Amino acid sequence: MTTTEQRRLLIIDDELNALKAVSTLLKFQGFVNIVTESDSRKALDLLASERFDAVILDLFMPHLTGTDLLPLITERYPQIPVIMVTAAYELDRAVACMKLGAFDYLVKPVENERLVATIRKALERTSLNEQLTDLRDHLIFNRIDHPDAFADIITRDRTMQGLFQYAEIVSRSPQPAMVTGESGTGKEAIVQAIHCLSGNIGKLVSVNLAGLDDTMFSDTLFGHKRGAFTGADSSREGLIVKAAGGTLFLDEIGDLMESSQIKLLRVLQEREFYPVGSDTPRPCDARIICASNKDIKALVAEGRFRNDLYYRLFIHHIALPPLRERKGDIPLLLAFFIAKSAESLGIKPPSYPHELLDLLSIYNFPGNIRELQGMVYDAVARSKSGMISLDSFRNMISDGREIVVKEHANQSSDSMHEKIEKIWGCFPTLQEVEDCLIEAAMKISGNNQGTAAAMLGLKRQTLNMRLKVKKVRS
Repeated sequence: MTTTEQRRLLIIDDELNALKAVSTLLKFQGFVNIVTESDSRKALDLLASERFDAVILDLFMPHLTGTDLLPLITERYPQIPVIMVTAAYELDRAVACMKLGAFDYLVKPVENERLVATIRKALERTSLNEQLTDLRDHLIFNRIDHPDAFADIITRDRTMQGLFQYAEIVSRSPQPAMVTGESGTGKEAIVQAIHCLSGNIGKLVSVNLAGLDDTMFSDTLFGHKRGAFTGADSSREGLIVKAAGGTLFLDEIGDLMESSQIKLLRVLQEREFYPVGSDTPRPCDARIICASNKDIKALVAEGRFRNDLYYRLFIHHIALPPLRERKGDIPLLLAFFIAKSAESLGIKPPSYPHELLDLLSIYNFPGNIRELQGMVYDAVARSKSGMISLDSFRNMISDGREIVVKEHANQSSDSMHEKIEKIWGCFPTLQEVEDCLIEAAMKISGNNQGTAAAMLGLKRQTLNMRLKVKKVRS
């Protein structure tokens, strides 16, 4: 990733003092790649020999004026935004420059904040144009340039492959990104891949925001000066500093307090922060990526999450699907987790009965991949004679269903017999309930007796016998 501050700027102005002043200002604001040129005749040669992401061009200069250079630059390098600067404001000239393709038109003396803000907006446009080009190429050619970055994410799902393509593109963006998905879907793995692909020289620094009050949030992210509060015997750098030139991963962003949301919003807008107890701002050049298993849009509607922060964080959004929507990956994940768990236990990877895949295919996995991993690790530890027992998975799935049933029961005030009568119209006999359950299990399992038996908690032979009795009764 190339951050906004790492982008390469070309400043063309015949006044040496103006060049020095602007260059110093921008370096103080964190811009490190700045080239200045006082002879406008050399501008085109510079653009032809080096890569620049934005040009700041003075309007009135000897030899070649800004008016002469602007159409040449926009014609040859349409991807480079050009910011015009002049000592005199003339409406007609300003309109003419904008028609020729200028990104903006500023009048000297330019306020420092406005100049920096304009440059950042121009560089953001450059970044977005690059991302659009990459996105077009990736979608047209169905291309993933660096599949190794996603090696830890086991999948052959087409939706996941599309997310990999998108993650590869936005990894080079300096803008915030949001990764959403249910618990256990692999949000941290995606963040790790984005950081790996970004090309950042800094580290990936992670923090879980759940349970952090405003004071802890400020101290954790921004650090503090010595004497900032009781017990602050020495200064301490915050995580933003530790993530400098890298990625700051804020997990569970949906749990952030409102006062902390305001502070984070300021960091995103101004790209600077104040350590606790300090009056001097420090620049933030870390890429910020957030994650949440909550519906942030719903939190905005409830007034628990700031609308302006929502739009700042969701510039790039990766929504990971739950495992129940990518069940084609279950065989791959099962084999992978069996091999990993066997390796950790120092045993040969055990086999598993074919019915296991049928059983897992009809389970919704509320805990997603993390739940499947736990199931497999426990089953492998219990395996005997080189074979995984189906009972181990059946028991865990039954426990999971019991939790779901309890949750639904808590959501309604109806008594159990009232619920049963709503379904049947009357109170059914045990035989009627049994026949209904067997019929439903056979339908869901695609008439696979092994899977249906596992769903019902029966042995296959027992189910087969009951099906024969049911057929005789019919």
